[in-house]
Amino acid sequence: MSAEDQDPDEEAEEEEDIRYFVRIGQTDLDGTKSVERSLTDMNGIGHRAARIIAEEAGIDRRAVFGKLDEEDIDEIVSLVEGFAEEAPEWLTNHRNDFFAGDTTHETGTDLEMSRRQDINRMKMIDSYKGARHKRGQKVRGQRTKSTGRSEGTIGVNVEAIKEEQAEAAEAEEDDE
Repeated sequence: MSAEDQDPDEEAEEEEDIRYFVRIGQTDLDGTKSVERSLTDMNGIGHRAARIIAEEAGIDRRAVFGKLDEEDIDEIVSLVEGFAEEAPEWLTNHRNDFFAGDTTHETGTDLEMSRRQDINRMKMIDSYKGARHKRGQKVRGQRTKSTGRSEGTIGVNVEAIKEEQAEAAEAEEDDE
C-alpha cells in the first residue's frame, strides 16, 4: 500500500494522536519536534543533557515528542526532574550551592531565580564579579578596550565638526 492509496481519514487520525504541547515543570515544550530538540527548548537542558535523558528513558532521541505514550512522557519528566542524581557532577549546572553546599541541576524558572540570587549575593558582598555586574561591565575577563562600549562614540565625530564649521560660517556671513 503506497502513500497515495491511504485514506485521508487515516492520515487525519495519525495527526490527531500527537500532543502539541508537553508540560514539564513550568515549561510548555513543543510536541511536534523531536525529543532531543524539544528538551533543549527548556532552560537548563542542553543538547548533551537531552541526549542523556533520552538514552536513560530508552527512547529514540529523534522520535516526535508528542507521539510518545503517556508512560514514556512521564519517564522523561521524572528523569528531567531528577537529573542531578543521574548525571555526573560536571554536567550539572548549579554545583556547590553557597548555603547548602549540595549539587543540583536547575531547570526552567528555578534556574533563572538561582542565577539572579547568586548575582545579587555577589553584588551585596561587593566581590570583583559583583562590582562588574553593578557597573554593567563584562564579568568574565573579556576584552573591553574595543568592545562592549555602551557610551557614545569615543573617536572623532566628523559630522559634529562639520556641523560646527557650517554654523560658524553662517554666523560669519550674518556678521558681514
